[in-house]
Amino acid sequence: MSEVTVFKSWVPNWAIIAILFFCLLQSMILLGVYTSNVTYAASFLDVEVEDLQFSMCVTYGTFLATLLIESRFFNFFPTKKYFLVIYSLAALTFILTAYTENFSLFIILRIVEGIVMALPVVSLRQFLISRFKSKNALIIGFTINYGALMLASPFIMNIAVWLLENYDWKYMAYGSALFEIISVALIMFTFKDSRLHKKIPLYQIDWTSYILLITAILCGAFFMVYGEKKYWFDSFQIIAALIFALITGGLFIVRQLHVSRPTFDLRVFRYDNFRTGLLLSVLFYIARSTLNICHSTMFTVWNWEPSRVAHVQYLNVIGNVIGMVISGLFLAKSVTSKTIFVIGFLLFAVFDFWFTFLFVPDISLADIAIPYMLQGVAVGILFVPLVLFTVSAVPTHFAPFAGIAGVAGRFWGSVMGFALIQNTTVFLQRKHFTKFRQFVLSESPETQMRVEQMTKSFMTKGYNIDDATKLGMKQIIGSVSKQSVLLSNMEIFTVMGSIMLIVVFFLLINQHLKQTFDIFKNRIWDN
Repeated sequence: MSEVTVFKSWVPNWAIIAILFFCLLQSMILLGVYTSNVTYAASFLDVEVEDLQFSMCVTYGTFLATLLIESRFFNFFPTKKYFLVIYSLAALTFILTAYTENFSLFIILRIVEGIVMALPVVSLRQFLISRFKSKNALIIGFTINYGALMLASPFIMNIAVWLLENYDWKYMAYGSALFEIISVALIMFTFKDSRLHKKIPLYQIDWTSYILLITAILCGAFFMVYGEKKYWFDSFQIIAALIFALITGGLFIVRQLHVSRPTFDLRVFRYDNFRTGLLLSVLFYIARSTLNICHSTMFTVWNWEPSRVAHVQYLNVIGNVIGMVISGLFLAKSVTSKTIFVIGFLLFAVFDFWFTFLFVPDISLADIAIPYMLQGVAVGILFVPLVLFTVSAVPTHFAPFAGIAGVAGRFWGSVMGFALIQNTTVFLQRKHFTKFRQFVLSESPETQMRVEQMTKSFMTKGYNIDDATKLGMKQIIGSVSKQSVLLSNMEIFTVMGSIMLIVVFFLLINQHLKQTFDIFKNRIWDN
């Protein structure tokens, strides 16, 4: 892409970089606005938390599939008009979601949002990288792009809490639409009317592969997200989703193997280090999903206010920034990928084991601050190096397919992380709650004594004896429930920390990572 014919000559380079970065934040808004505070969003739409998780999967899954064909659209339309239409459509979609209380229609709008999120991201990132003259331009560009995406949730949640405390939920959508409108104005200000590529007819797009892939992704996500809630294979919907995912996924693979110009070239999987990078990406996102347990505990056990939880997340953001700076320095100083990955996953293990001892009925912010920040450092250290490592593990002509596969790894890692944590948490909490109840049966002398004490306490507050007794038993059951949650969390974090140590061990004995880093280094600096 020629930067000379794209931007207006009088716009300074620093302004172009700032505007491109601002426009790239669209991905942050589209992914985070309805998942930053699922309780309020679920209440507004009258749906369950799983429904909001599925809506995120719909947007991210559509984004993943659309990446396969976005270059055709970019080549077909003039650059400036292309971006103007995308951001205008995104603004319109947000306005429509503000007035949509039907969940099926909401999902359709989320599909549209996934498409408009995917269409500009690759080209804008390439434009951004082209503005840096440093030999580290690729590192800087990817760090800015993925760093913004990674930091999305805490910032959006804080904005959401402020809006919800002062205005109606719909103002979340209004604010998001305003962001898109500002992007439209900035594009008008920065870009020239020009065409960069030869116009290729859109009918040459492999729409069959696109539909097959979207169907496989959405059915697979439905299976993962709703499996436990619908009792797995006792549900016809779950069985049908799995069958459709397997059939359409299989047909997509067969088609790619037999067409002359595949939409996704499966030969990228021939490279050992590419498979290693993809596996590490999935493990990274599964490990990252444990942070949701911390936030859930803050709400349900420690009874922290939403605004406090939102503000606490800035500690994790600080860790993210520190980690990204460290990873940038590591990459610029040619530190091997093996070393970076070992440090990152080792920090994940430290976070998991440390937090295992912090799941207690009450705790102060000072007690959790350091491990909570360490998790952010681990994420920041691993994120961009994992992306660059995966892309550089294959020859240059396979790099776009490797990048898309990396997005797929991050998507399925997120979905699997949510499903794994959700299913494990439900199973362990039921198990421990059942065991704990054996010790608090109403026939137990200790329970009777505690109920009597609580009954007297409530009676002194003006309750009659029946209501006071019921409240006393309810408080005991609530205490048992909290204990089962804490014990379950401890077990999950212990297992996850052990898995992280196993990952570190295999990284240390892996002999191929240095070879891939040497290839990656040569591609960046043209040595």
